[in-house]
Amino acid sequence: MTRAGLAYGLVAGLGSLVVSALAVPTANGLAPGREAPPDAESRGTAVAAERAAAAGVSFGTCPKEESLPSSVSCGTVEVPLDYARPDGRTIRLTVSRKLAAGETTEHQGALVYNPGGPGASSMHFPLYAGLPEWRRLARAYDLVGYAPRGVGRSAPLSCQDAEDHVKAPTQSPAVPSEAFKRERIAEARAYADGCARRAGDALRHYTSLNNARDLDVLRAALGEQRLTFMGASYGTYIGALYATLHPSHVRRMVFDSAVHPAREKIWYRNNLDQSLAFERRWADFRAWVARHDATFGLGTTPEEVADRYEEAKAKLADEPAGGVVGPGQLQSAFLGAGYYDDYWVPRATALSEYLRGNDEPLIAQAAPRRGQAKAAENANAVYTAVECNDAPWPTEWEVWDRDNTELARRAPFETWDNAWLNLPCAFWSAPRQQPLQVRTRWGQLPPVLILAAERDAATPYAGAKELTRRLKGAVLITEEDAGTHGIGGGPNDCVNSYLEEYLLRGEAPVRRASCAPHPEPDPVSLDRSAPQPVLPRTPV
Repeated sequence: MTRAGLAYGLVAGLGSLVVSALAVPTANGLAPGREAPPDAESRGTAVAAERAAAAGVSFGTCPKEESLPSSVSCGTVEVPLDYARPDGRTIRLTVSRKLAAGETTEHQGALVYNPGGPGASSMHFPLYAGLPEWRRLARAYDLVGYAPRGVGRSAPLSCQDAEDHVKAPTQSPAVPSEAFKRERIAEARAYADGCARRAGDALRHYTSLNNARDLDVLRAALGEQRLTFMGASYGTYIGALYATLHPSHVRRMVFDSAVHPAREKIWYRNNLDQSLAFERRWADFRAWVARHDATFGLGTTPEEVADRYEEAKAKLADEPAGGVVGPGQLQSAFLGAGYYDDYWVPRATALSEYLRGNDEPLIAQAAPRRGQAKAAENANAVYTAVECNDAPWPTEWEVWDRDNTELARRAPFETWDNAWLNLPCAFWSAPRQQPLQVRTRWGQLPPVLILAAERDAATPYAGAKELTRRLKGAVLITEEDAGTHGIGGGPNDCVNSYLEEYLLRGEAPVRRASCAPHPEPDPVSLDRSAPQPVLPRTPV
């Protein structure tokens, strides 16, 4: 799955595809109505949580490398590398916290946030206490962020040299040649080998299930009997696993932009679904640009805008902008427009300016950021390890080639780039897990809140509906006809009111509710001579 990183609010089936060679798990997972089975990992989680409750978290000044102000404190939580062996090797997860600003009578404990990825950190989450959309929540809750295992300073994982990860320029053909495919296959093999070589025996322990177990240890270390948690994007899958494993440990839980939790979707089929959804969102962006042709001059129809994009792509293939922005960097930058419509104005402006002879905005937005190379490589390593470890993947290139060739005929924008990102999983040496069957029965889990944008590409809307069906009593809030990824704490007051009512008072609609979409970006009133904002790049 193309990684979503931090969701915005915090800064269609593919029936004809052939995936017969993908091993499908049998339905022998967690039975409806049961807590976690009494296996070694469950016992190890209980042991680790008991120890963490006794030890607590010694919060103090944050290390300089976290770049956090003195109002935020930091600490660590010790967790087993292997939950089947809680007395064996341990690792430390970094944790950040800003204490609730309200009176003692308002205090409702800790609100833990996971921003997704896999491979993203929420160490900066406490800073959201200063945002208007979060001030009421920050009066009631200690805002707690953390770096999941493998991320940042939490037993960091690496698979290749950082500079190799951000090499540029690169190509991004919608119809790759056989020679190009062979090159990418070799790169994927080398990357998988690099992960195995650098991480050794520890590699197998970077999984979503262990992320959910770590979350229970963090809960205990914070002194919370029950967890209040908000997860965005991939963070919703961690939350769904946690709710299945530990429903009695849940106080309140928000799922923002939900991953489809069906075990047969994890992760190969989810990636195929996602590539198709990005094609729809790419069309939304082009239609918006066409409506604003007077501003951007890129065409009056989505097809004309697509032609101008392809024109830029061809020019960059011949002569990369600034020597570093090629077709691959262009595609990566415009993929951001599929995630967040806040990218629409700066991306359209950059394309317009580039085709008029000014490549500076495009370079500013699309060039690799060398200063962030280490963090980007680390995030990609964790992403790859978690997804490859979590579930079976096709191991025959012929299956990948057939499925993605067919899909690319309908969804050329993102299909092959998404395939190359995940291809190391075809050559993975660590053992594969069988995904847990996400499900709870009526009355087993307190009401939970699911937030979803109807046209979200990174986590298609079908995933939110499926998660609502599986977590009995869950409430679905839909932002209709909108596609920004991650909507809690964003620009939609209606969505935010449901979020606040739930987290502050535990109140939610009986089953579901809808919100009108937030306004589309309006570039007409912008001063085009002024510098456009350079938004944080979405990792891809």
